[in-house]
Amino acid sequence: MRVLVVDDEKRFAEGLRIGLEAEGFAVDLAHDGVDGLWRARETAYDVIVLDVMLPGLNGYRVCAALRAEANWTPILMLTAKEGEWDEVEGLDTGADDYLTKPFSYAVLLARLRALLRRDPHERPAALTAGDLRLDPAGREVTRAGTRVELTARETALLEFLLRRRGETVSKREILAHVWDDDFEGDPNIVEVYVGHLRNKLDRPFGRAAIETVRGHGYRLAADGGPPGGERARARR
Repeated sequence: MRVLVVDDEKRFAEGLRIGLEAEGFAVDLAHDGVDGLWRARETAYDVIVLDVMLPGLNGYRVCAALRAEANWTPILMLTAKEGEWDEVEGLDTGADDYLTKPFSYAVLLARLRALLRRDPHERPAALTAGDLRLDPAGREVTRAGTRVELTARETALLEFLLRRRGETVSKREILAHVWDDDFEGDPNIVEVYVGHLRNKLDRPFGRAAIETVRGHGYRLAADGGPPGGERARARR
């Protein structure tokens, strides 16, 4: 899922980026409130990690501006300030959760996962399509009860497809959510990773869950691609 981290402590923000990318997130950084607000307006993020003490615009004002524009992207506010009234102000301006520095990285990840489940789109704890199942927290993937080992990037791609199961998603959307705007490689990398998923999750089980919609992108069958029938032939 795609995350925007807005924090003026550059080393701290970079550390978050590295950690979150290792968990399969695509991460963009902003180091002041003005840039953070602009990015949040221009890009469809799945969750925003927003520091309170920012140059330009503080986190409260960024959050309030987004909510006033009916932007309901889940927001986790970070602050070095302690006190119940700071927390009250953050939540009252529209933040979904609040975390005081220093914090446990494991707790941050758990809270981000909880926020993703509360998003206006369906965010169950485990993602399923037929007998295809992904537990994002444990990064465990199973097909027909059999565990399948995926890399972090393969897992991120599968998660995005599962969250949009039954919908056609473009290559551009996949690059934006599974990689990020700074990706400068060959966009055909999407086809390569779709091929990896088909080789691990479809062909060994006689399925064809990941369909190519020519000229548009890819679609993961909502039923997970049941065995037998026409869809048992992988569509290339």
